[in-house]
Amino acid sequence: MSRTLVQPVGQKRLTNVAVVRLKKHGTRFEIACYKNKVLSWRSGVEKDLDEVLQSHTVYSNVSKGILSKSKELLQAFGTDDQTQICLEILDKGELQVAGKERESQLSNQFRDIATIVMQKTFNTETQRPYTIGMIERLMRDIHFAVDPHSNSKKQALEVIHELQKHFPIKRSPMRLRIGVPEKDFASLLEKLNVWNASITSKDESGSHPSVICEVDPGLYRDCSEFVSSLQGRFEVLAYSVHVEEDTHVDHYDDYDDAPSGPSRLPKESADSVSQLSENLQKKTTISGGNGNAKVEGKQNKCSTCNAFFEDASGFRDHFKSDWHKHNVKRKTRQLPPLTEDECMADIEVEDLKSDLKDYSF
Repeated sequence: MSRTLVQPVGQKRLTNVAVVRLKKHGTRFEIACYKNKVLSWRSGVEKDLDEVLQSHTVYSNVSKGILSKSKELLQAFGTDDQTQICLEILDKGELQVAGKERESQLSNQFRDIATIVMQKTFNTETQRPYTIGMIERLMRDIHFAVDPHSNSKKQALEVIHELQKHFPIKRSPMRLRIGVPEKDFASLLEKLNVWNASITSKDESGSHPSVICEVDPGLYRDCSEFVSSLQGRFEVLAYSVHVEEDTHVDHYDDYDDAPSGPSRLPKESADSVSQLSENLQKKTTISGGNGNAKVEGKQNKCSTCNAFFEDASGFRDHFKSDWHKHNVKRKTRQLPPLTEDECMADIEVEDLKSDLKDYSF
């Protein structure tokens, strides 16, 4: 039986790699890198060059395996040291991204921007935070386009400014602690009144009385300059009251799941706080002596994951965990929540599926 002869390929073809391209003196130079390693190198996370480069070789065309000539390297870089040239291309070159990768990056950045907007805003009509799905829908309504070369936080602030023109949305207030000399305390209170700040508590004892208040984040610079002019103390307790005070979208499913303290609600409207307090008092009266225990027992419960937490710090950390984020995604698809172990297993399966999509068979 005759056997088929396999002829060797004369060119070394590199596919499924990340290509960094640099054009210098009218000549194009390329290097082949591992995916997701170029950005790690540029950000300083990755230190080992061998973990970034597939080979210490400079190409004129990576996909076809065509090497650059030594004459061209000397003319453009003044040296023919391949490793040194690779370092320069890696630092100054342009990363070539495939269509699907670019689409995935834009989708992830769109989600990041929506998350920042959700954390920093609330609905002025309902006095409640927007959900991530609602924010994404509003961003599409104003035809927002992601700029991959701009910071996500900067774009989120621009989105908030644009959304305020069309929808009932407002930035969540910042919580500050301000201390000034006793002779300037009256001036501080007058200034806070001009800024429509909500004063949470006052401490008028000592030579430097202080006040804890909530102000609009847009007034942060003015407030800092004013306190500095009075030679006072200025401290940020919470950049967003909704996030720092454990207030989450899941807490607004019903009043039973809401914390009993009014400090956990937005201070934008005193009427909403008093109305919530009355509702809680009615529920406590109806349930008798066990009513308070019932509210306390549900104070640290995540209604999305059906999980209870003993302390507030663990409760806060839970909302940043992959377990909670994964169950939020399932909740939007009307799927039941998973336990933490089941959630980790489900995430591993999804990661394997996404890895398989990067390979073509």
